[in-house]
Amino acid sequence: MKACMVIPSYWGRESTAGWLEGDAVYDHPTPLDGEGTLARAIRSLSVLEEKDFELIVMAAAVAPDIQAEVEEQVVRLLETVEVDVKTIFFSHSHLAGIHDVLRSAGREDFNGLLQLRGYSNIRNLCLFLPHILGGEAAVLIDDDEVFEDPLFMNKAREFIGQEVEGRLVSAVAGYYLQPDGGYHVERPFKPWMRYWDKFARLNEGHQAIIGSEPRLKTTPFVFGGNMVVHASLFRVIPFDPRITRGEDIDFLLNARMFGFDFLLDNQLAIKHLPPPKPHPTWKGLREDIYRFVYERAKIRSQKRMPGMTMVAPEDLDPYPGCFLKSDLEEKISRACQLLALEYLAQGEPESAGEALNNIQLAFTEAVPASDPFLGLLDLQKRWREMMEFTGAGEIRGKLAGIISGNRVK
Repeated sequence: MKACMVIPSYWGRESTAGWLEGDAVYDHPTPLDGEGTLARAIRSLSVLEEKDFELIVMAAAVAPDIQAEVEEQVVRLLETVEVDVKTIFFSHSHLAGIHDVLRSAGREDFNGLLQLRGYSNIRNLCLFLPHILGGEAAVLIDDDEVFEDPLFMNKAREFIGQEVEGRLVSAVAGYYLQPDGGYHVERPFKPWMRYWDKFARLNEGHQAIIGSEPRLKTTPFVFGGNMVVHASLFRVIPFDPRITRGEDIDFLLNARMFGFDFLLDNQLAIKHLPPPKPHPTWKGLREDIYRFVYERAKIRSQKRMPGMTMVAPEDLDPYPGCFLKSDLEEKISRACQLLALEYLAQGEPESAGEALNNIQLAFTEAVPASDPFLGLLDLQKRWREMMEFTGAGEIRGKLAGIISGNRVK
């Protein structure tokens, strides 16, 4: 089975420029004058026993005016990193070539599904590129991780596309090892976390799913930087671009609605070493509010459809299910009020105001303007049509030529 590993990387302006209005927002984009984490991730591939796969390194710039510089920077980086793995580079200029091919074929309408901006769109390219290259398994890795297990790829291939207990394994979730080597997420407790108990519930889920047997079990959570997706799934289900954070768990939700389960492999681990997030606590909380309000709306707006599965919040307990129930607004209000008090005690009234504003946003801007479930049905139909159109014949050959033409090793 051909496997393609895809590592997206995110690039910002030089450190002196910082983030400008209109730039894409990512957790920790590498400044053009910075080292970042990508080289470290690629070098760590040297520990792998199994190297019979294609590596696709993707570069996303926060703004169009720095795209050319980003591409030049990443090409230089790839030329200096020694690793015995077939490597392809993909970025904005190559995506433009794909758009041209689809436009010439009379299917410019598909171009909107293939974008290099925003986490969900970038994840979709992590599925589309292996599809065009004939991959049966897409291994999604992030650039702030390092491989420590020599058998990682052996394990990643072990079950994907196989039958386990009479069911085809279409998606396998690995997990993150924290800097201390464990899988629990350690965060100092703050009073507002009594109501926004994200880390407590996440660790509860980790203990129940990662810390117990059997090795493979259905999971309510997944990590975007350690997942293996089979073609039987990625040819028919995309990430939802309307969600800006938490796209990995939202993808799991989409898959489950269409009858696909993620199975977590409690032996498939990768070390996660992210740089510090630059945004304040109220901002991270706001991003969580938007994602959970959206996902709850998607669950609530489900309709019974042939071949689809109705998903309840309880099916995703303890995490993220605990944030998808009727008490979500109460959680938001109480947590944000306590966070605002914390900011006031620290002499930060503006941040306190932003924390309180989160409550208002939860009832207004965070609420989707249209039916998320119907939107998912339309998105899935268009994605499947695009994957079928691009999956064979002359069109696939042209697209594969664009992608393969960027081989750097």
